[in-house]
Amino acid sequence: MAGVAVVASGNYDLEIDTGFVQDAFLLDDPVAGLLDNTTYVLDGTTQYASVLDGINQVNVRRGRRDQGDQFSAGTMTFTMLDTDGIFMPFDEDSPYYDTAEAKPGLAPMRRVRLSRYSATNVKEYLFKGVIVNFDYNFALGGLDTVTVYCADDFYLLAQTYLDEFNVSEELSSARLTAILDRPEVAYPAATRDISTGTQTLGGAAAYTIPNNTNVLGYCSKINEAEQGRLFIARDGDLTFQPRIGTTLDPSVADFSELGANIPYNGLGITFEADQVVNRAVVQHLGNQTPQVAEDTGSQATYFIQTYSITDSLLHSDAAALNLATYLLDPLPEPRFTSLNTAFAMLSSAERDTVAVIDIGDTITIEKTFAPGTNPASLAQELSVEGIEHSINVDNGHIVTYYTSPTTVVYELILDDPTFGILTADNALG
Repeated sequence: MAGVAVVASGNYDLEIDTGFVQDAFLLDDPVAGLLDNTTYVLDGTTQYASVLDGINQVNVRRGRRDQGDQFSAGTMTFTMLDTDGIFMPFDEDSPYYDTAEAKPGLAPMRRVRLSRYSATNVKEYLFKGVIVNFDYNFALGGLDTVTVYCADDFYLLAQTYLDEFNVSEELSSARLTAILDRPEVAYPAATRDISTGTQTLGGAAAYTIPNNTNVLGYCSKINEAEQGRLFIARDGDLTFQPRIGTTLDPSVADFSELGANIPYNGLGITFEADQVVNRAVVQHLGNQTPQVAEDTGSQATYFIQTYSITDSLLHSDAAALNLATYLLDPLPEPRFTSLNTAFAMLSSAERDTVAVIDIGDTITIEKTFAPGTNPASLAQELSVEGIEHSINVDNGHIVTYYTSPTTVVYELILDDPTFGILTADNALG
């Protein structure tokens, strides 16, 4: 039976670390000094095996659905038809069985990656992570199947704990780097993309990290103080972005159900009172006095709805009050919160654009309303907070984006009649 590669026009690949490693080519070595590309390579590298042909469904979930949520580990699940039985964990004759370690090829903590090739044959990753579990189902009289559950490297951070650590007063990005550099964490420097933070974290005795503090939990506290984004990108890099606010980044994709923009077939809109925050309380570790920001006008209409942080890593009362003010969201406004589009309705160029949109990117969504409606249409520029990919033999590839509001300002362009005026919408780059 054909896998998703057929439905997806052969543009995808799903690879699993076989557990075998090609040794590095070593000068003057009597064995590894003989360059044989089938055995030795210039740098030691993990061997991956493509398993896409037997797969009939892949689902990926990354990021978060709402700006107020914390980022958790991204996940990927896929189901394979094991027509030859080579993925059965007891099959020692499987080409993926590691006889040296007596481990099956489809084993927990093996690396896994999902990729797509563009129209110009450029390989773009949609997910990188590790296998955390798999269920093998023997179908008496039918085809055996195996369902594989994967998670990105946040899963590894969630299984790691810190020794007691006396921290210094520093920017959030510097603190995150210090945590990842700890010997008990040793997160690879080559797979980090950490932008400079905007918030200073405390370094007094009250901020000392206790022994056995969970690494992912503490990194989430860093991001809570920053109010930025902390996630594993589609290419596997641990990514940290500063506090969300205005941005100079233009839209990477414009969607509309009519016209020349990228089409979509599903749009979610939210307009909920429970998203209101009209009282925010932030207390940092260095002080027992909470800092409070309120909007009494909103409280009169929507009652008091409070957001509270009692153990912030911020370094001062002023920073805590600034965060409390930032967290206020006193008036609910309708906005586009999710969008999904099917690759079957897109052109080749549109598929290439849509596939590589990642968390933190800005997109534009336009909706045209029924005749006689005022306004006739509405366009919103939004930040991507979460992404889901669904790829299967019945429906092909469908992608869903979850969004949050953003304010896009444009770089000042001298002598331009629109962008040459220094305003709230045009800023120095």
